[in-house]
Amino acid sequence: MSLSFERTQSVAIIGGGPGGYEAALAAAQLGADVTLVERAGVGGSAVITDVVPSKTLIATADAAVAIAGAGELGVQLFAKGGDGRPLKPEIAINLAQVNKRLLALARQQSEDMRASLLQAGVTILEGHGRVEDDNAVVVSTGPGGTDFDRIEADTLVISVGASPRELPSAKPDGERILTWTQLYDMKTLPEHLIVVGSGVTGAEFASAYMNLGSKVTLISSRDQVLPGEDKDAAAVIESVFLRGGMTLLPKSRAKSVVREGDGVVVTLSDGTRVEGSHCLMAVGSIPNTAGIGLEQAGVQLTQSGHIRVNRVARTSVPNIYAAGDCTNFFPLASVAAMQGRTAVFHAFGDVVIPLEKRRITANIFTAPEIATVGWGEEDIAAGLIGGVVHKLPLSSNPRAKMMAISDGFVKLIAREGSGTVVGGVIVGPRASELIYPIAIAVERRLTVDQVSRVFAVYPSLAGTITDAARAMHIVDRDEPEE
Repeated sequence: MSLSFERTQSVAIIGGGPGGYEAALAAAQLGADVTLVERAGVGGSAVITDVVPSKTLIATADAAVAIAGAGELGVQLFAKGGDGRPLKPEIAINLAQVNKRLLALARQQSEDMRASLLQAGVTILEGHGRVEDDNAVVVSTGPGGTDFDRIEADTLVISVGASPRELPSAKPDGERILTWTQLYDMKTLPEHLIVVGSGVTGAEFASAYMNLGSKVTLISSRDQVLPGEDKDAAAVIESVFLRGGMTLLPKSRAKSVVREGDGVVVTLSDGTRVEGSHCLMAVGSIPNTAGIGLEQAGVQLTQSGHIRVNRVARTSVPNIYAAGDCTNFFPLASVAAMQGRTAVFHAFGDVVIPLEKRRITANIFTAPEIATVGWGEEDIAAGLIGGVVHKLPLSSNPRAKMMAISDGFVKLIAREGSGTVVGGVIVGPRASELIYPIAIAVERRLTVDQVSRVFAVYPSLAGTITDAARAMHIVDRDEPEE
């Protein structure tokens, strides 16, 4: 759909992460005069220090696991010794080379995104942006620095992201006590990495470094890793972690983290000391909303500093929108991108579909991965929705057997009576790819019978999805499964 305006509409965007990037492209596509202000580089922290480098590191860890497990498939690696006899080589990780590669990929992705914006006609200003009233953005050399530009615009989009949360008793030094943005300066694998925090970020890095060969201790304040996620999925990951040699410390809180000699000491609230070579602090993030003029412009913030937005990414000020981790919506790069597009479409009167949290697909890049969409089994137990659940282990799938996959499952959730698919969970390799057909079913309100009639390749891991859907055809919908 193309829109025409009596005069050229203007958009100013602060932050070039996924939300700001997509907002800029959408606005340019609609013929607007677009200016993007970004201080670190197009792509923001998602591309430069977070999503792209971390998932590249995880891909390297997956490769190491594949090589280590190849023997189970009959593939053996040997080298000849001096006497001609075969030697079994060890897998070695060149972390300096790994980090060099992933940072190069991140920079290249940032440059590709920058080129796309320039080609679309977007003006990019490098600097720190702040809101002035409700219709202008001032660009400076830095916080408290010299102002060098002022952009007036009809619509403002704020997409400034978030930064790792730091605790006063565990201040990161970039060498031994680290945030997830500082991991990529390490030249060698940490001998013993202590991870504080068992949420998504903590679990992903704990999984990756364990598979790269580090000793890992994971400190969790809850009784299970990945609190708030599907309990069956979290149980699988916890089992894999323990089998891989990881030390789990549940119901433990880190009181302090200090450097001691060539390592670190984490002191727990009960006085227990945990010693390691490095410590990763994965205790959440804080929005980068302070000091950029939002309150003065009338933009409402939550107590935590997040920008309040509605389902079309609009703030309390009609012509100011916000996208991404700086908002109170949902902290995912894919969501930020959708919010950016939605904001521009709404501002310009284009067709827009308000965002619905229950249709957002999320993934945790542990090994195996965990992908989720829609309502969960815990929602049924809480009485929030009437539904039935069917779970099939991947170990029964013929393709999984061929690939020596033993961990994981497919879980489908459907409404009672109608059989409409309202949610799903997949635990397994490339769950991030396998969840897509379930996400389509949730979005398009397909029934389990409609899903079951779609041909899946035989053999394939996706076949477990249709198997689960077929099994739900015979469920007595008057009596939910136990």
